[in-house]
Amino acid sequence: MKKPLALAGLICLTTACGGPAATTKAPDPAKLTLVERTAKATGPLERAVWLLDEEPGTLDLDADGGTPNRTIMSNVCERLMQTQPDMTVKPWLAEKAEQPDPKTMVLTLRQDATFHDGSPVTADDVVWSLERHAGKGMDESDEFEDVESVRKSGEHEVTIAFKRPNALFEQAIAGGAGIVLNRKVVEKLGKEYGTPGHEDACSGPYRLKEWKSGSTLTIERYDQYWNTSVKPLTKSITFQWAEETALVNGLVTGAAQGAYLSDTGPAVALQANPAVSVAYGATTRVYVLLPTSRGVMKDARIRRALSLAVDRAGIAKSAFSGLARPWKIPVGAGAWSYEKQVFQAAYDQLQGSPESPAVEEAKKLVQEAGSPKEAIVVATDGSQARTVIANAVVDAAKKIGLTAEIKTVPSSEFGSFYTDESLRAQVDLVPDDWYITKSDPIGFYDNGLTGSANNWVGFSSPGYDKLVAGALESTDAAARAKDVIELQRRFTADMVWISLVEVPNALVLGGKVTGPPASQVHMGYPWAADLGAKG
Repeated sequence: MKKPLALAGLICLTTACGGPAATTKAPDPAKLTLVERTAKATGPLERAVWLLDEEPGTLDLDADGGTPNRTIMSNVCERLMQTQPDMTVKPWLAEKAEQPDPKTMVLTLRQDATFHDGSPVTADDVVWSLERHAGKGMDESDEFEDVESVRKSGEHEVTIAFKRPNALFEQAIAGGAGIVLNRKVVEKLGKEYGTPGHEDACSGPYRLKEWKSGSTLTIERYDQYWNTSVKPLTKSITFQWAEETALVNGLVTGAAQGAYLSDTGPAVALQANPAVSVAYGATTRVYVLLPTSRGVMKDARIRRALSLAVDRAGIAKSAFSGLARPWKIPVGAGAWSYEKQVFQAAYDQLQGSPESPAVEEAKKLVQEAGSPKEAIVVATDGSQARTVIANAVVDAAKKIGLTAEIKTVPSSEFGSFYTDESLRAQVDLVPDDWYITKSDPIGFYDNGLTGSANNWVGFSSPGYDKLVAGALESTDAAARAKDVIELQRRFTADMVWISLVEVPNALVLGGKVTGPPASQVHMGYPWAADLGAKG
């Protein structure tokens, strides 16, 4: 599932952002060190200010699972399983998840977990929560498409029956699909649940303290937290929302202690500033070109030619200040939570997506396709990344005997490409960024299924569809990795999407604090519990 990213388009590379001047030279992406965590915090912190790009509309993640909402509530609400900073998954509110057969999962629940009102987390709460997540229109409802039933099978046990085996459900319940809510609180609040002025219904190391609509939102350490092995050092965290200059100013001046960034511009500007530290972590996020069947891009030879001709190294440098790295597949290496060496070896062998253009090889494919004269129309919304990519497409097309032109679409309408066929009919290529919330690449490749909503070019292969079904049902990691590797080979051979660059997760911290994970896990892992003062 794709999730919307925060801080899109945030660019601030000059001293107008405030604070001391700093060089904007980026590190070589090939030498960029990705870390799971920042240095461990050792000292207490009375209060921290954390910056988001926008105020959440609701804290009910079933209604809206946007990035700001998740970044806050990952510290407040807990899941049956928990994704770790290294992107692996371990039991949490469920102390065991067993599968006596491929179509059955049995969850054995912890007996010591309690909600913030002191009441125990029960099997009834778990069943009710999963059924709520599965409800029509709920943000995580697609995770339950293979679920036949959820039932209480013991005082501390829940059994899930599947219509067909589902290898990803354990990962799903480490995300929003596995949040356990206090049924009594949610039902009491009704439509008011998740709105300002009301309590949370969760069991995490922090609880909601105050939400001043339009201003700030504060969470506070829950000192009666059930898991005594987790000892948060920071007493309270106040979230504020800021754009561009205000965000960078807040971090440089010490008015704020941290922020997770999805745009690399501020990270490059800030990394040389002694007032802050910048850490980069694993991600599944990749910038891609999504082709449509409007015109010449429906020919796989033209898609392959353009992939060979586009300058990925140039895009990484110009659009992402050198922090992105050229990338061959449509999902980042953060998804490799198992069989990492196998995935890396298969990735290294892939052809067709070079770092630097292979113009002569691309020209041959264009000639085989009849050297079409129809112009390729590539969309942009005027943002830096999409505009650089669009210009790179125009340049690549010209070098291999094609023509391309740019169509600018308002930012407010750009997301409509995913839902509006008439808008897609006006363009041939849509540059965009994607990430999946699971650390398993099979969570992406359903986008190539026959008839998939995101398969705009009309790719159709019964063999591919069969492989997806098999991989989704395979609970054997080695066998699933083998299927996924074949899927990525077929997907990239046909260039259903054209992959461009992988962008790391970026964490900025004030000079006096440390601790949180740098990886993409912050949207599901209680990162605030690791935040504290430097020793």
